[in-house]
Amino acid sequence: MMKKGIIGKKLGMTQIFDENGVVIPVTVIEAGPCPVTQKKTVETDGYDAVQLAYGEIREKLVNKPQAGHFKKAGVQAKRHLKEFRLENAADMNVGDVVAVDTFAAGDKVDVTGNTKGRGYTGAIKRWNLHMLGKTHGIGPIHRQSGSMGVIDPARIFKNKKMAGQYGNEQVTVLNLEVVKVDTEKNLIAVKGAIPGAKGGIVFIRDSVKA
Repeated sequence: MMKKGIIGKKLGMTQIFDENGVVIPVTVIEAGPCPVTQKKTVETDGYDAVQLAYGEIREKLVNKPQAGHFKKAGVQAKRHLKEFRLENAADMNVGDVVAVDTFAAGDKVDVTGNTKGRGYTGAIKRWNLHMLGKTHGIGPIHRQSGSMGVIDPARIFKNKKMAGQYGNEQVTVLNLEVVKVDTEKNLIAVKGAIPGAKGGIVFIRDSVKA
């Protein structure tokens, strides 16, 4: 089980300088505050966890089941919900707020987000396959994969790297370092890049392999 977790929004990348003047590339994330909207216990659900909410939403966009869920919790409706299995989940209650100050500079975290969707993409871009030759009579098509299979068996095997949907998949980047935390603006700066476009929702948790 994880020790801490929070929901945030990717704002973009920038760079900051450490005390030695070394440039550090960072991704800035607006994280929290995230109210607890549901609590799960071993007695009722078989495990300890809390459900966190994040993001403003207009009231008319909230359907009746969601509105009832937030009303029961006594929390203003939010756009995103995410369950975290925290070690101290048993000590937390519905209505408690998880803020960015749960993390500190130097922490190792894992960040999960959805990569940019690139639509239907050819095999060269999608899988980084070698292109066909551009000379010696090879053509007229160049940006496609080469041989698809063998004569026997006369079929294409499953999982062949071919064209198709590329991107828009959940990816987790492990062991990123928290460089700076701004509690007043609910910002957290993480060293390196994280998945997704600007404005994308990400989930931050303490690293499982640190």
